[in-house]
Amino acid sequence: MTNRVWGWAVGLLALLALGAQASSAPLPATVAVTILAINDLHGNLLPPPGGVTVADPDHPGQSINVAAGGVARMATLIKQVRARHPNSIMVAAGDLVGASPMLSGLLKDAPTLAALSRMGLAESSVGNHEFDRGAAELLRKQKTVPFHYLAANVVKADGTTLLPAYDIKTFGGVKVAFIGVELKGTPAIVPPAGISGLSFRDEADSVNALVPGLRKQGIEAIVVLIHQGAENKGGRNDCDVGGPILDIVRRLDKAVDVVVSGHTHQAYICTVDGRLLTSAHRYGTMVTEIDLTLDRRSHDVVSARAENLLVRPDLKPDPAVTQIVARAQKQVAPLAHRHLGTVTAPPSLVLQPNGESEMGELVADGMLAAVPGGEIAFTNRGGLRTELPAAGPVSYGDLFAVLPFGNRLMAMDLTGAQIKAVLEQQWSGGTTRILQVSGGFSYRWDASRPVGERVLPESAMLDGVPLAPDRVYRVVTSDFLADAGDGMTTLRQGTNRVAGKDQMEAVADYLGAHSPYTPGTPHRIVRVN
Repeated sequence: MTNRVWGWAVGLLALLALGAQASSAPLPATVAVTILAINDLHGNLLPPPGGVTVADPDHPGQSINVAAGGVARMATLIKQVRARHPNSIMVAAGDLVGASPMLSGLLKDAPTLAALSRMGLAESSVGNHEFDRGAAELLRKQKTVPFHYLAANVVKADGTTLLPAYDIKTFGGVKVAFIGVELKGTPAIVPPAGISGLSFRDEADSVNALVPGLRKQGIEAIVVLIHQGAENKGGRNDCDVGGPILDIVRRLDKAVDVVVSGHTHQAYICTVDGRLLTSAHRYGTMVTEIDLTLDRRSHDVVSARAENLLVRPDLKPDPAVTQIVARAQKQVAPLAHRHLGTVTAPPSLVLQPNGESEMGELVADGMLAAVPGGEIAFTNRGGLRTELPAAGPVSYGDLFAVLPFGNRLMAMDLTGAQIKAVLEQQWSGGTTRILQVSGGFSYRWDASRPVGERVLPESAMLDGVPLAPDRVYRVVTSDFLADAGDGMTTLRQGTNRVAGKDQMEAVADYLGAHSPYTPGTPHRIVRVN
């Protein structure tokens, strides 16, 4: 063997020896994993109007408003955090779409789904707004995106789940299960026809039922993504909270380590019953960074911390996501800027003590005017999402932001007794949902009276005349309410049902016919105590 060949052989043996030594070196005892979580984006591709109020870092005890948000800046923030944490994953707690601004809503939220896919969203629970247009539309959307919608408690008639209950990811050899859970009360706040045949089971019970099977797979690290939440009186990283999520978390199996929540549009970082509970505000203004340490031997979470990061206005927008937003803007621009009329002042969405709002009056009046022969119109407060931006011109895009659901008008015949029953259902189910009513209709209610008896006898009137229990009235409402949305089951009894125009188009026509429009003082409903 020549010296040259011999030297090559010796060198090769040395390299192999080094490789063997390297491969036998012990792995670190723990694995660091970062979860980036959002919730309640609602198709807000651009920073939402009004920004977000946060503590002023330069003046303790004071607050400042920050023009936070925008998916292009969110994408940049996600990239920056991921650059520091190679074992990372982006997740969400529902309501990514639905009740969206026109820029996304008019395009069936395709731009929002494209932006989230581009920034690497991997897992999301469904939210109630994912069901706004029914389960079939949700399943269609799922086929268009690479991330997984998860719903452990949304069950079909055959006992199987509509969507996967969970997904498993592996980080440094340690498996982590992500379980998705939907709000149990979804059937009361989405169009019933769209979820026919589905049951929405108890959130904690549905999670707990999965734990034994996950443990059999060697999984000890469990993260729950749930569309339910809390109200927080403190700052974005504080925990002065109350709400239904707390009971759910306390009932979860001790194997659950982290709960990413949403629905209430709040920001908080909490430890509840020994586990982390987080929420990242709304409309893409924040991202929660959750840092976990996993033990390689036990496969469990040994430490967890979180912080709500602002999607700051000084972040440089991500170019690829910026292009997605720009394409959407180009598509909707011709319709978005269409002039509808003017208002002398923006009708307020704030509910008065009687349950009415200025915006509610405008919408109900517009609905009634769109149906020849209509006598009374009802609409739900939850269907009105925001206020018009200012006094002066109103564009199609402005009004779309108020009424983004695409509901259609439904006219029907109801007796006076049935209308009284509809009004009493405003307090059923332990919640108060005062319907917004059209001009000419009025009634009085007493909060101290028992549920089912709160509308004062003979106080419900049309044009000053008490409703006759047996007389038939022509009532106009939305298809959402007509199908028992918000628990208004009596509206299903309506006969001679005729579908009408789009609710937003009806209000647009009314606004144009009454321009300049001046909001009135809500006084159609009287609360006597």
